[in-house]
This record gives sequence, structure tokens and C-alpha cells, in this order.
Amino acid sequence: MKYVYAFEEGNKDQKFLLGGKGANLAEMTNLGLPVPPGFTITTEACKVYMARGDTMPEGLMDEVAGALDTLEQNMGKTLGDVTDPLLVSVRSGAPFSMPGMMDTVLNLGLNDVSVGGLAKQTDNARFAYDS
Repeated sequence: MKYVYAFEEGNKDQKFLLGGKGANLAEMTNLGLPVPPGFTITTEACKVYMARGDTMPEGLMDEVAGALDTLEQNMGKTLGDVTDPLLVSVRSGAPFSMPGMMDTVLNLGLNDVSVGGLAKQTDNARFAYDS
């Protein structure tokens, strides 16, 4: 079973597999809109996780690592890099909009060391530390 889909692999008709946000990001990517590269972990992964008593599905983290590696190659950046960090955002999603499901983690990849690289890259320490 496949648990991770690059945006370009999905489409709007897969909202039950990719969630509403994932399916729409896939559709916008396929339409050629300027969507940053990314990937979606399927709703099926969540179902398997819950069915297994909060245990990750076998192979999930390998798929995530592969998708992250592809993302890093496409962006020419590395997550947590001290000079030019790749920053990603993580959003939860479901097939239908659900009140309270607005959890978003922005700028994943920043830490006490990589924030210095972002400050130098942007020449704006305030921006980097606010991020």
C-alpha cells in the first residue's frame, strides 16, 4: 500500500485518499499553478495508524524519507541545513473541512543553528527569528 503521494501524483478526485487540502494542492499543481513542491501522507496512513493502536504503518517512514529526499533535491536545499535550510509547512487535512482541524506547523526545519543560515540568507535576522 502506498502512503505518500507527491503533489503531481494526485488530483481533485482523490480527496478521500489525500484529504481536501492534499487533493486540491495536487489539482493546482497539475493545472500548472505556482504551488511549491510537496507531498501528502494519505488518510489511509492515519486509518492504519489508529487501527494498529497508534503504531506507524510499516514502510511509512521510508516513504516519507524518500519524498523528503526528492523535495530536497527539487528545491536544492536540505531540511535543517545551517546555511540554506529547507523550510516546510505541515497541515492536517480530512476529506471534508472540519472545525478545529486548522493545525499548521510552519517553518519546520528551523532550529537554533539553521535559523542563523536563514538570517544570513535573507539579511534579516528579525525575520529569521520571527519565523
